[in-house]
Amino acid sequence: MSDGPRVQLFVVRGFEVRVDGAPMRLPTNVARVLAYLALQRRPQRRAAVAAALWMDVPDTRASANLRTALWQARRLLAGFVLADATRIALHESVHVDLWAAVEHASRLGRDGEPLHSDDTDADLLGGELLPEWDEEWIVAERERFRLLRMHALETLSRKLTAAGRAADAVDAALVAVAADPLRESAVRALLVAHRAQGNVVEAHRQFVRFRQLLVEEIGVEPSDDLARLAGVDLMSPGPTGASGRTALA
Repeated sequence: MSDGPRVQLFVVRGFEVRVDGAPMRLPTNVARVLAYLALQRRPQRRAAVAAALWMDVPDTRASANLRTALWQARRLLAGFVLADATRIALHESVHVDLWAAVEHASRLGRDGEPLHSDDTDADLLGGELLPEWDEEWIVAERERFRLLRMHALETLSRKLTAAGRAADAVDAALVAVAADPLRESAVRALLVAHRAQGNVVEAHRQFVRFRQLLVEEIGVEPSDDLARLAGVDLMSPGPTGASGRTALA
């Protein structure tokens, strides 16, 4: 479809379809089918799609709902939603932001991969998958994408630190920490980047914030290795006279 319209499907940060750059309003059932196909990526069995999207109705009704949604999709996006008697898929020309983000994150997450010119834009790895949707079939894919993004951001921060680009490394680590404030590996990447900049005080400050949050939320202490990275001795007396394990600086 090189001569046809350009169709873009967005599911990161929210759902949207654009045709030649213009947003297209779609019926809810069509949007759900497109989102499901985007999350699964590969062609899907019709029965599996119907069961996942209409799990609270009988199979015959679910199949009928799917047929209606596919008819609407083909009418609105002719040629971009492929369906036969058994399977459904998106046409390969449809640009799906999730697929691009997964490829980007997967490449960044490989330690031996060199950095590209646009890799410093940590916002490319920001955003939750369909954040306003609460359907059951999204949960596992959302968590899988979140973990992939976190690993990529942490690896990006380490690579930037090693390349002497500590400011960019701090930015990448901050995006990771904002996405999961209780993730120690993200905080570790941030502390390493701060120390590479010579900002020992900022590293200590970030550690104190993380430690307080960790203790308040789940009642555990950070690892000794993380404390040492921040220049903190968890067993030394704190300002209250208690050991560092109970006194938050």
